[in-house]
Amino acid sequence: MKLPDFEAWAIFASVVEHRSFSNAAAALGTTKATVSKAITRLETRLGTALFHRTSRRLTLTENGKALAERAQQILSEGICAEEAALDAAHAPTGLVRVAAPLTFGIRHLAGPIADFLAANPGIEIDLKLSDAKIDIVAEGVDIALRIADLPDSSLRARRLTAIQGHIVGSPGYFEKRGRPRHPAELAEHACLTYTNITNPDVWRFRKAGGEEAVVRVRGPLATDSGDAMLPALRAGLGIAYLPDFIVGDDLAAGTVEAILDEWVPSPVGLHLITPPGARRPARVEALIDFFTAYFREQR
Repeated sequence: MKLPDFEAWAIFASVVEHRSFSNAAAALGTTKATVSKAITRLETRLGTALFHRTSRRLTLTENGKALAERAQQILSEGICAEEAALDAAHAPTGLVRVAAPLTFGIRHLAGPIADFLAANPGIEIDLKLSDAKIDIVAEGVDIALRIADLPDSSLRARRLTAIQGHIVGSPGYFEKRGRPRHPAELAEHACLTYTNITNPDVWRFRKAGGEEAVVRVRGPLATDSGDAMLPALRAGLGIAYLPDFIVGDDLAAGTVEAILDEWVPSPVGLHLITPPGARRPARVEALIDFFTAYFREQR
């Protein structure tokens, strides 16, 4: 049996991550020609093109997209195997790539990460803060923190803690438009929606006794940033569903008020996501353990 071309698979994973042959070559400490030959070798063996190549752009073919995750798994398994073979007495070292939501990352992640780095001087962290959805396999992310009700996927997920949300509006808005007493009434109100979730215009609620309500909302602002809703919310332009870490200060100051407290919006949690695969580098495991313990203490 002919063995797989593990080197070519690993180089393919690096090209996907760095989005060019030149960048992959620089990251791997080799030449662009070596990278190009490895990709050609793999394409010949598989009998399919992995990339669309133009003078200005390199993009994955459909087959390339389907195989990118497998390639990342092969590369990750190889890295983990080598690290496991090193002296276990040594402290973990190396780079961990982390992705997290922007506001949550600034307010609740930057501090703990500083503490982790101080306790683990051999580890480096590349922290990407954005509310945009990313493909963590294609982007080469080791750990992603996501606030959502997660759908099924091949990714590995661990729920760290619940995220409390509030249905809120300004006192001026409620004075002018009235205060909804039931979720169904939200359909008659201006609502500000967060677009980085599935079905952002459908809000779901459950009451303690088991009663459920589903309402389709609309309003003057839809955005992929919860922070971007705050000026419109304070100005009385609509009602929003926002997590406590974004709207908590406004609630405390009285610039907005919570409504429908007896109704619980669809539960969301803070999840730690990692790519598929049985093994992870020790540095990644160390950060996962730290996040797990930290957010357990915050509950």
